[in-house]
Amino acid sequence: METANPTPQPIGALLLQRGLINAKDIDKALAFQQQFKGRFGAILVRIGAISEDALLPVLAEQLHLHLVDSKELPAHAQAILETMQLSGLSPAWFQDQGVVVWEGAEGLIRCASRNPIDSNLQETLSAAYPSHTLSWELARTQDIASLIKLIQTESQGEPHDEIAHLRELAEEAPVVELVNNLLSQATDEGSSDIHLEPEERQFLVRYRIDGVLHLRMTLPRERFDAVASRIKLISGMDIAERRLPQDGRISTRASGIEMDIRVSCVPGVNGESIVMRLLPKERTDLSLDAMGMEPDHLKQFIRWVNEPHGVLLVTGPTGSGKSTTLYAGLEKANDRSRKIITVEDPVEYKMTGVTQIQTQSDIGYTFARALRAILRQDPDIIMIGEIRDLETAEIAVQSALTGHMVLSTLHTNDSLSAFTRLLDMGVEPFLIASAVRAVQAQRLVRKLCDKCATGVTPAPSLSAAAERIRARTPVLFDGQARWRIAHGCGACRGSGYRGRLGIFEFLEVTVEIQDAIMRQETAAEMLKIAQAQGYRSLREDGLIKAWRGLTSTDEVLRVTGLSESADVLL
Repeated sequence: METANPTPQPIGALLLQRGLINAKDIDKALAFQQQFKGRFGAILVRIGAISEDALLPVLAEQLHLHLVDSKELPAHAQAILETMQLSGLSPAWFQDQGVVVWEGAEGLIRCASRNPIDSNLQETLSAAYPSHTLSWELARTQDIASLIKLIQTESQGEPHDEIAHLRELAEEAPVVELVNNLLSQATDEGSSDIHLEPEERQFLVRYRIDGVLHLRMTLPRERFDAVASRIKLISGMDIAERRLPQDGRISTRASGIEMDIRVSCVPGVNGESIVMRLLPKERTDLSLDAMGMEPDHLKQFIRWVNEPHGVLLVTGPTGSGKSTTLYAGLEKANDRSRKIITVEDPVEYKMTGVTQIQTQSDIGYTFARALRAILRQDPDIIMIGEIRDLETAEIAVQSALTGHMVLSTLHTNDSLSAFTRLLDMGVEPFLIASAVRAVQAQRLVRKLCDKCATGVTPAPSLSAAAERIRARTPVLFDGQARWRIAHGCGACRGSGYRGRLGIFEFLEVTVEIQDAIMRQETAAEMLKIAQAQGYRSLREDGLIKAWRGLTSTDEVLRVTGLSESADVLL
């Protein structure tokens, strides 16, 4: 039988050396262990200091044990049950111990456990299999739990699953560890959202990384109800309600980072679809310089947020970074000489020196009602999370016309569409023309991985398009072109991209644009006026980034679509 190193270095010290945890995490885990007992590594996962995926490779190295990959585990319960029967021990004993066994090559008994160095466990199984060699192996909590669930189903049939039973399952250690591990793993990978999607026989766990969904886990459908109940329980939802959509919030620590998590639960044909949006409480990247604005755009944006009055709109679809841009703008304007108030639903990031208000639509505390109240708070700058209706739009416009600077977001595809959207809401053209100072549209494109991106010769149409932009703004084209394409490596998990940056479209409301709004001109006519004033479209700004080798033309096309004029990138 393989045995572990008798005097391994403590796991806490190993993790600390690798920079995976800090000294405070160790102190907190030791205090937890002293009060509640348990394995130190499992405690670190439970308190959100580290993900199980980051812990187990180090633990396997410490114990000199093999870490079982999910693909190595038996696909069917029968192989495990047959091996269990050889021992003379009941399946219930194996389930209680959190260990699964199956026969490997040449009669070897493979024993996978969350705690394979438990001496009592080793002695019991050695006595149960006297004529076999045992191979002790380390396995992930969710893998062990999945196999145990298979065994339960095979040997006992499905249990009666009522609300009380679900609540009990939600508090079980494997379920708690699985949910905590999902959060920590998503944090490690820089995910913005976690999607749990039930299907007929399984459920999928997908992470949205750099704006694209990636499948990270496929688990048996039987485990979904317990996982969903756990998430609903800690986010303040009603476990018993499965027919109506619900929203909740979690404040927790994942992989050492304090997180606010917005949870959405929507009933579907195969069960409730759950999406968790991860919002770090502290953001180090709330800086305009880090967002990818070109120097001319950056100078323009700083000038806009420091205007004494007017409306600045940031537009784009969900997930395009609008809120981050507004927060970065507030950070720049927050010199403590002005009163800044925000009205949001929800408040995504806490900012010092800024009064932030959370709307509560269920009690009638809407954007419009909150705005009326804060106008009596003598604000200089007002940030509205989103203009959703005519009432909010009218108050925003009136606030701008009475000497306040108003920053807000609007869901439109480009900057020119913002005027059409406000007109559709019912705002008078003369009010839009008088109040709106500028509109900014934006998207997020993935940055090429510097470790594996390769150079490429662009198509002649691309070079020609870049030269046309260069003729208008030569200062933005410094040095030689660095056209590159995605390749894929271990550092970027095979995607070819790591991180994101913004591409922007800025439109200042000049006298000519004001006249066009008053006349309710078409977007095509306003585009001609804007282009004459140096307007640069989203796709053109993306092309500048591709010329520099920051992103690929494929990524620019993916994000901006094919709706723009055919003379750019086509």
